[in-house]
Amino acid sequence: MTETSQIHSGTESAPNTVKTVLQWLAIATLVYLLISSVGMIGAGFKGATKGQAADLFQFATNPFMGLIIGILATAMIQSSSTVTSIIVGLVAGGLPVETAVPMIMGANIGTTITNTIVSLGHVRKKKEFRRAFASATVHDFFNVMAVAIFLPIEILFHPLSAIGGYFAEMFVGGDNMSVKGLNFIKPATKPVIDLFTDLSHMISENIAYFLLIAFGILIIFMAITVIGKLLKKLMVGRAKVIMHNAIGKGPVTGIISGAVITVLVQSSSTTTSLMVPLAGSGVFRLKQIYPFTLGANIGTTITALLAATAISGETAVFALQIALVHLVYNTSAVLLIYGIKSLRKIPIRGALWLARIATERKAIALLYIVGIFFALPAALIFITNQF
Repeated sequence: MTETSQIHSGTESAPNTVKTVLQWLAIATLVYLLISSVGMIGAGFKGATKGQAADLFQFATNPFMGLIIGILATAMIQSSSTVTSIIVGLVAGGLPVETAVPMIMGANIGTTITNTIVSLGHVRKKKEFRRAFASATVHDFFNVMAVAIFLPIEILFHPLSAIGGYFAEMFVGGDNMSVKGLNFIKPATKPVIDLFTDLSHMISENIAYFLLIAFGILIIFMAITVIGKLLKKLMVGRAKVIMHNAIGKGPVTGIISGAVITVLVQSSSTTTSLMVPLAGSGVFRLKQIYPFTLGANIGTTITALLAATAISGETAVFALQIALVHLVYNTSAVLLIYGIKSLRKIPIRGALWLARIATERKAIALLYIVGIFFALPAALIFITNQF
């Protein structure tokens, strides 16, 4: 009986192993397509603007407009990874870094809509909803607060751009620690980029470069969506184990585990949404979940850094610069806001206050989502048009 069960178990595990290997191969292929598509956007954008990228993006040279674009794009797509990868491709094509920085900040705000929507699933049970909504909106309050602090400083003094530029030059353009020898990515991605370039010209010579950009965006969206689904199947079970083991061990461990899990599943929305049901059921308190959320903010920057490896040539340093700005910004926000006790408490207090109001009047929760992610950007557009 034992031998029979062992044989049966062996015959079941072999197909599972093959399936797992195929899934990892699929992820590797999709990562290759993701990197190639960023190169396609850069090539298409460069060809379409013919070096006049600044003129094409005059509407976004106002930092608030850049912020709005980042919020709206991410809220609609529900993936900051997709939006930041597209931004890296645009910078590679000539979009000024100073225009792209507010877009990156806006993407951070836009991505929080997903777990806030997930919290609405607990709306029928009052206590559960209050806990779930607070755990979701603490992410919102933190990211809005980070923008309120860092955007004015960046506009006036450009510290994020300067730090990102310094390290980008070190790795791409400098004599020391240069990675120019690692340009195997360009010849590796060239066949795919050339294929879609030829296809775009076959469809229409007049709009070939715009078609190339469109193909790149579609492939990024497809690749990140499918990678996310595959990684959920492969990693989310393990991610939950890591989360359960780490969250209760202190804020530093929570931040690190949040970052690690987000890198594993390639989606901060997935990571933060995993916590909402746990918060709703009372398994973890808001103070335990808060640092884990901040770790997700840091972990999500890996996608833009990965996308930046697709770029070579004179714009490579700028593509890496904006990816590093994303990392420096998210890390600095965590260190500053969570590191200072008086600032650390503000997102928690804001989330608890809003959760109490939303629990008493459920319509407030819906109005909040519409207001923060759609009405507020519209108001900012109106304000900026007055000046």
